[in-house]
Amino acid sequence: MSLWDKAAGAVPIDASQLTVGLFVWLDLKWSEHPFISNRMLLKSADDIATMQSLKLAGRLYYLPDKSEVALPPLQSKAGGELAGGLRPAAKFAVPQQLQDSKKLALDRQRQQRAVAERVDRAWELVARETRDVLLSFGSAPKAAATKLRGVSSESAAAVMLAQEVSLHFLGRKTGGGQQLHAVNVMALCLLLGRKMGLDEQALTDLAMAALVHDVGKSEVPVRILGLAKRNKYEEDQYRQHLRHSLFFATQSGMFTPQALMNLADHHEAMDGSGWPTGKKDIGIGARILSLVDRYDRLCMPEAIDVAPLVPMEALSTLLKRESGRFDTAVLGHLIKLLGIYPPGTLVQLSDGSLGQVVGPGAHSLKPKVLLYNELTSKEEAQVLELDKTPDVKVTAAVHPASLPSEVRVWIKPEQPQVYFFSTVSTSS
Repeated sequence: MSLWDKAAGAVPIDASQLTVGLFVWLDLKWSEHPFISNRMLLKSADDIATMQSLKLAGRLYYLPDKSEVALPPLQSKAGGELAGGLRPAAKFAVPQQLQDSKKLALDRQRQQRAVAERVDRAWELVARETRDVLLSFGSAPKAAATKLRGVSSESAAAVMLAQEVSLHFLGRKTGGGQQLHAVNVMALCLLLGRKMGLDEQALTDLAMAALVHDVGKSEVPVRILGLAKRNKYEEDQYRQHLRHSLFFATQSGMFTPQALMNLADHHEAMDGSGWPTGKKDIGIGARILSLVDRYDRLCMPEAIDVAPLVPMEALSTLLKRESGRFDTAVLGHLIKLLGIYPPGTLVQLSDGSLGQVVGPGAHSLKPKVLLYNELTSKEEAQVLELDKTPDVKVTAAVHPASLPSEVRVWIKPEQPQVYFFSTVSTSS
């Protein structure tokens, strides 16, 4: 049993002690039992008999704080029946309703995994092409921007024409590179742009600006990029990256005037505190790019001595401390898009389990959660859709620093987090 679960107060019990009203935990993989979740309140004799038909020696626990009754003493078999009149496990058949529910859950799990694999492949392709573009932009801007326009227009068309667009948290990727931040920003910009009513051309212009908004940093000393606090000379050097980005983009001849404007103004602010000009009259594309860039940088800082914020902290910072710098309508749409518990957030659930939000879900308070289970890899772990499990809800967000070491190894909070989108075509 993991330290996380020990902290939750789980107590080992024998299957003979099961009774209606106990809240129990099965220390099993999701595929090794017929229930929707491995943590549950026992509500019927069928629940108990089903559980007693499993091999649970050393794998069965109960949670006193969540149970409605006290733990009974150990019971013994007598005359072929378990104490309490329950049927022997060997003769018990799993109820059809439970079988059907599990089958539906397994089908959803397979569908979720298939979608996740498609999204991951799409992200890998875009990230690889973006990396190649960013590396060659300074030396061959036209060729690089031609590839960039292909990525941007295809992504914009997919988002614009889709019946449904969903944001997915893909976990944490090893390695670094500008492409991680660039693709994150593009994905969120496209989804926000669609919500704000932008047309396909405007989305393409926004995507192009998003992918190259930091390309000029290749001309800035790495030491300066890694500083959290810069003196005036260092700040002036840092701000030159925008001029370099605009120069490369203009030289390519592939950026429309609107795309160049999105790029030029993405460090400006609605309250006039931005740069390079301090103007307040900012186009919608630049307002979207400015906000998304800031959100992702709060979660994935450039400076080496700045700790990353968890997604909820990043949203809170934008809302409570920096809202004057951004368009309130765009900020509102970002909060709706990400949900109360943004993708990547670690959460404690009401059944005592720990999970990581991988998608906003249909309801902002009921996201899709990847459940931590030390017996499985993240790739095989169960995704619980809270809007389809009314008995389970989020009770708290969990900071990665509070996790035991073995849970941190599973979660990998030190690696950059990435997200992308999936689309459902109107023709499907």
